Amino acid sequence: MSGGTGSPLPKLEVEGVVFPPMVTPPGSTKAHFLGGAGVRGLEIEGRILAFFLKSMEAGPFEKFTRVTLLKPLTGQQYAEKVSENCAAQWKAAGVYTEADGAALEQFKEAFRAETFPPGSSILFTHAPSDSLLIAFSKDGSMPEAGSAMIQNQPLSQAILESIIGEHGVSPGAKRSLALRFSELLKQHCEAEETKLVNHVAVIV
Repeated sequence: MSGGTGSPLPKLEVEGVVFPPMVTPPGSTKAHFLGGAGVRGLEIEGRILAFFLKSMEAGPFEKFTRVTLLKPLTGQQYAEKVSENCAAQWKAAGVYTEADGAALEQFKEAFRAETFPPGSSILFTHAPSDSLLIAFSKDGSMPEAGSAMIQNQPLSQAILESIIGEHGVSPGAKRSLALRFSELLKQHCEAEETKLVNHVAVIV
């Protein structure tokens, strides 16, 4: 989630993967603070993925999601599973369109030649303009540019909701978000109370 120049919350480490308190995602000029991180296994042909979150589900602001793999997987396997889930969800809701189908084909094409060894990450920048920027990192670094841009709001939202939505695969990430944002709100309230005390004169 995009924020200011500093983060009041510390980094997180999950399953040996470190998430810094601040990061500038691919294709963005804004620094994002770490909203939360959590792990949840999703089985794809016997392999387990670990999903990590750095974002909030809703709001008219830029969001960033990082998916870090703990086991090897091909891009084609990942994209096919995600596309299959998205299409099934949209069709069940009666909202599937040709544009959505084209977006899923773009999504699969972006992953077709990729392979992901353990520790590599798939990076999603969700822009307020409803675009989804996809980037990849094999060494924990943060690329400045993305590998593919897809202009499709339902897909961008579905990627995020699949992790922290009502039926998202990462309860740990949602729990982490709740705890960290509770701490942020607590810090904000304490700061406001201090400010109020400093500006109120008590006359006896």
